[in-house]
Amino acid sequence: MIRYEQFTKRFGAVTAVESLDLALEEGETMALIGPNGSGKTTTLKAALGLIRPTSGRVLVEGRDAARDGRDARSRIGYLPQRLVFPDGMTAREVLRFYAELRGVEPELRLLDRVGLLEAADRDVNGFSGGMRQRLGIAVALLGSPSVLVLDEPTASLDPSGALAVRDMIHAIRADGTAVLLSSHDLAEVAALADRVGVFVGGRLGALGTPAELARSLGLAVGTLVSTATGLESIYRRIAVAHPQLVA
Repeated sequence: MIRYEQFTKRFGAVTAVESLDLALEEGETMALIGPNGSGKTTTLKAALGLIRPTSGRVLVEGRDAARDGRDARSRIGYLPQRLVFPDGMTAREVLRFYAELRGVEPELRLLDRVGLLEAADRDVNGFSGGMRQRLGIAVALLGSPSVLVLDEPTASLDPSGALAVRDMIHAIRADGTAVLLSSHDLAEVAALADRVGVFVGGRLGALGTPAELARSLGLAVGTLVSTATGLESIYRRIAVAHPQLVA
């Protein structure tokens, strides 16, 4: 699906990601977690060809994401962290607009799939945050991609909206689509992810299933789903185990 081979990205003197080796397998859901600025979004954008490696490479179904970007992107659906739609469009028009950009059929059935069929002719400017995210997922599913890349898919949503988006991701997984996502919500990660990668200081500090990750860091298995303990505990344990990553 997606394979990072010694992927490194530097912005001037700043190293965003260093020597990343990581593979998303067919039908798998992998979550990337870590502090802001730890390299998660850079890693996601590299798979889309939006960021070119300083060294190493990123492959999407065997195609180099930097060299063969258009071909690689045709296999990926993407939901950015900050979602912006053209002003004055209905949900139906938004779907047709992005379908034309991608060169695929509008597939208006996708509005039904994400629970927006009854709102198809409403102006998206009046949509709630959860409705906008669901429309974003419909857009990401245009062309039946084999991989979905989701950057903070439930950020800023209320609990009802977040649960609706999670349910959709579960349904997408059940159809066999691979999912690569970033999130700060550890309950969400534990509920969705087959494997979790923890980024600290631009490096992959730990990788495994939620249970394996908790055990490897000396935490109770339930810690990963506890927002009270949350990301701070995991970050602190990795900082102790790998001080060079946060220097």
